[in-house]
Amino acid sequence: MDPATASMTSKPFILDGGLATELEERGFQLQGDPLWSAKILYTDPKAIKDVHYRFLQCGSDVITTATYQASIEGFTKHLGLKPEEAEQLLMSGVQMAKEAATDFTSSCTTADRKVPLVAGSVGPYGAFLHDGSEYTGVYESWMSVEELKDWHRPQVRCLVAAGADLIAMETIPSLKEAKALVELLREFPDAKAWLSFSCKDSQSISDGNKFSEAVEVASKSTQLVAVGVNCSPPALVKPLLESAKSQKAASMSWVVYPNSGEGWDPSTGWKIEKRVPFTELSTEWKEQGALWIGGCCRIGPADIMELRSRLI
Repeated sequence: MDPATASMTSKPFILDGGLATELEERGFQLQGDPLWSAKILYTDPKAIKDVHYRFLQCGSDVITTATYQASIEGFTKHLGLKPEEAEQLLMSGVQMAKEAATDFTSSCTTADRKVPLVAGSVGPYGAFLHDGSEYTGVYESWMSVEELKDWHRPQVRCLVAAGADLIAMETIPSLKEAKALVELLREFPDAKAWLSFSCKDSQSISDGNKFSEAVEVASKSTQLVAVGVNCSPPALVKPLLESAKSQKAASMSWVVYPNSGEGWDPSTGWKIEKRVPFTELSTEWKEQGALWIGGCCRIGPADIMELRSRLI
């Protein structure tokens, strides 16, 4: 299905979960690596494809590429690649996802499954910095909107050129970076995208600005199919959506894919804690108008399977 016409359907699109989480379950050591899961595109691309396929098997309608922490600058710096090689590696993230989607479609016998969409992941500049600032947006104090556009442009260009069905601009912590991405998207007029924010509380995105202001910025774009929240605790989602419902454009849906709600430390990673299954809250998000629903860090294929059974 064309993402541009997705709002015409009443059934939500089930997103995937934490790709890095599943890779770690399979024995890959990602904590502390400046490229995170994007490095596996270089060292073991088949493992990326296998994880995509697993999420599709468990009910995902949309799979997100392993490019959240990928950038031309990061690949040249940390892998020693030439810029053109870095571009090809970033584009391979879309290729791996598309191959998994094709394989799944050819083997799927379930009539109610949508043709899978591939969302090209664009993480915030803070993900490249690898210092936890994707959850603060502190770098906005020394970077202009134009500088942020310049930094994101090569990644967006590669994902669009590789044929991603839409761009997932995700875990965005600041209003300034959101403005930069919305402006940058206009340079690719045929591209569709969603924009989702990391949030610090039930009213605010990570830089302290109101979520309602962030939604207002997003709603000025005619290319965004959805705006919302990701990699934030599940309990924050309902009040955040409620706080900004009057700012969201009628043509736009909510996109929601929180993390598990467990704590995260930049140096040690996720703290394993007892948690309320996020799937128990998902029906509320659907009732609030969320059309794109999935999970982020610490959400695995089994969680997505349960999510689909609740919502579809």
